[in-house]
Amino acid sequence: MINGKDSSIVIGGIGSYAPQKILSNQELAKIVDTSDEWIRSRTGIRERRIAQNGETCSDIGTRAAQAAMEHAGMKPEDIDLLIVATMTPDMPFPSTACIIQTKLGLRNIPCFDVGAACSGFLYTLEIGCQMLKSGDYRNVLIVGAEKLSSIMDWRDRTTCVLFGDGAGAVVLTAVDRPGVGILGTSLAANGAEGKILNMPGGGSNEPATTESVLERRHYLKMMGKEVFKIAVRVMEQSALDLLVRHNITPEDVDCVIPHQANMRILELMSTRMGLPLEKFPINLDRYGNTSAASIPLALNEAHQDGKIKSGDYVLLIAFGAGLTWASSLIKWH
Repeated sequence: MINGKDSSIVIGGIGSYAPQKILSNQELAKIVDTSDEWIRSRTGIRERRIAQNGETCSDIGTRAAQAAMEHAGMKPEDIDLLIVATMTPDMPFPSTACIIQTKLGLRNIPCFDVGAACSGFLYTLEIGCQMLKSGDYRNVLIVGAEKLSSIMDWRDRTTCVLFGDGAGAVVLTAVDRPGVGILGTSLAANGAEGKILNMPGGGSNEPATTESVLERRHYLKMMGKEVFKIAVRVMEQSALDLLVRHNITPEDVDCVIPHQANMRILELMSTRMGLPLEKFPINLDRYGNTSAASIPLALNEAHQDGKIKSGDYVLLIAFGAGLTWASSLIKWH
């Protein structure tokens, strides 16, 4: 329970999961007009994970959640709140959070989804922190899970080469130790630009019809160049503004976990922030863009690989459909 100014909200447990099936660039070139060289040179991706038939977003998210709970040493009865970030829910309703709640055997705790696409994990992180600060919750389970293969147009080489399936999760908890954990988060959105990255069909605006299916309106659509230009600018600004707010310079940051979307974006972020690329753990070459799962997947791997130590400043940065963007600053405990 929160105990005034001497308390902090920390990541008490972390876990991730990726489906076993690997789809390489060479295999992808057999089903769409592309090549390994074309994909690597433009994105840095060489393979991605694809869910098996019958493996749902909630299945993937459940596996990551179980790993995070195990790492935190917590049982189902210890969790007070479940929030899931996803743009590929099992179904429009009930929420994927409710489905994961059942699969985890959690009691009748509140649970809900957050739809902020690739920024979703940081949005849920901030919501979880604020709800912990209310004093009504002890341990909050945050999950970022995606089955993006289910909304890919496998005829469109500009999008299907970019994305993969996966999930990551953390358990947030309050500790009586000031100055550690999640120091702050910055969230933003610009809905006016939402048209450059969306899925037109399937909602109340455009319910499924024979025409919408034939026109392939139920797949992800993206204007790649426009997304690229905006992403680099707003991610950098969000991160720098957050650091200034906490009187921390970029040089003080020990590890940057950016949304893993495109190697060119990561290289530009490194250059513009004046930080060596070595401070940016990268796994997009093996997973591609996993949207809301991207940051927790990379964060878990960085932690397991010993790239994050106690006392390190860790900066998380995301950008996604909405358009949404976010950054979060953590002092690892």
